[in-house]
Amino acid sequence: MSELNPILAASNESIEAYQQAIAQTSEAVVNWLQQPYMYQGKTVAELRERIALDFNPQGLGNQAAIERAIELFLKDSLLVHHPQCVAHLHCPSLVVSQAAEVLINATNQSMDSWDQSPSATIIEVKLIEWLRAQVGYTAGDAGVFTSGGTQSNLMGLMLARDAFFKRQGHSVQQDGLPGDLKKIKVFCSENAHFSVQKNMALMGLGYRSVTLVKTDEFARMDVNDLKAKLAEAQANGEQVLAIVATAGTTDAGAIDPLREIAGIAAEHNTWVHVDAAWGGALLLSEKYRDYLDGLELVDSVTLDFHKQYFQTISCGAFLLKDARHYELMRYQAAYLNSEFDEAAGVPNLVSKSLQTTRRFDALKLWMGLEALGQKQYAAIIDHGVTLAQQVAQYVTEEADLELVMQPQLASVLYRYRPAQMANSSDADIALFNQKIGDALLESGRANVGVTESNGVTCLKLTLLNPTVTLEDIKILLALVAKTGQELLAK
Repeated sequence: MSELNPILAASNESIEAYQQAIAQTSEAVVNWLQQPYMYQGKTVAELRERIALDFNPQGLGNQAAIERAIELFLKDSLLVHHPQCVAHLHCPSLVVSQAAEVLINATNQSMDSWDQSPSATIIEVKLIEWLRAQVGYTAGDAGVFTSGGTQSNLMGLMLARDAFFKRQGHSVQQDGLPGDLKKIKVFCSENAHFSVQKNMALMGLGYRSVTLVKTDEFARMDVNDLKAKLAEAQANGEQVLAIVATAGTTDAGAIDPLREIAGIAAEHNTWVHVDAAWGGALLLSEKYRDYLDGLELVDSVTLDFHKQYFQTISCGAFLLKDARHYELMRYQAAYLNSEFDEAAGVPNLVSKSLQTTRRFDALKLWMGLEALGQKQYAAIIDHGVTLAQQVAQYVTEEADLELVMQPQLASVLYRYRPAQMANSSDADIALFNQKIGDALLESGRANVGVTESNGVTCLKLTLLNPTVTLEDIKILLALVAKTGQELLAK
């Protein structure tokens, strides 16, 4: 076998190449972690010019290929663990998650059949059972690990759709979508994740099938408007196949009133799916678990572990309350989930997933729980929520800072509004804050989010990093003010 790139195997040659490659990349990561700047500050145009796919016909060998990756990728990557990297739901990762990735990648198990992933399958099933218990579902293993929130939301909406038509005596799986679909609707809040619209389009029902429900001053679904829109839909002869509630909106971290929504849906015999991609972290919380009151009542749940569970991307899960609904997407393939194997008690995960070949991402969560224990895990999750409250209080005490909304999870929405701009229009202040965010990233000093809340363009701090303190954020806010003053002086 060529010494340039041997396959990972038991030969001495392969093992030596593996150890050298891992050592080289590990050393590079250690050096990268110690960079003083959050980002090297290259623009889109500069990166396009710098990165060229110029493959050598003879190959460069592992060492040179790794060196090029370090130079062209690693050095120009964001330091997501940096205390001034707070723009998105983009977390630093647990050290043990990095170790899990080594095991996942080296073993290369595929979760589409037990004989390709024997121990991995059992670990995933047991984790799904455990997660169901945290939600408050009955004992069982109806659920699966996914690539993240968009895929989990698609599963919830697809099963809601198919259950809806099954009640009418129609199988979407066998016969496709029936007749005139213009009267079919899904409800979600104005602040729900864009994947609701995206997934309804993927399912052939289109954006027009999504009815947006108004939100209150804290960006939560307004149940009075939900009731009114349900009544309006009924009067118009429309049929609602699902209500999507959100536990942790992307910007405000808002959690819809889950118990009330579940009660309203029960009156209409309507499926409720909860997108808890972010807020689902509170399942482990010791201080804020009650924010998820009512989650146990809903039909399906999205969870992400590459947000405030601090796992490497990607790692998510979909949980289904009633296992019988999995029959709506069941498919028997002799080469993966034969009747003979199932009769013998062999686990079948491929029928629970939209994917066939699938990584063993569940290992990361399992190792995280093993390494930290639930108490320490709860502490690092709660840290972000508590820190957001402390930062919000600090913002209200600073004359040139304006709190846009009280925090609910680990995010703070605010804007910089100095005395010099006291009489400026909202449009001017919006543009000014956008320029501050852009200037900070371009300088490589910080990455703060720029978003809009109730028509107000503002800056966003997403405080997922459990090592970040209030003092770190005060430094960042001072940097925001300094940048703003520099822009005003131009």
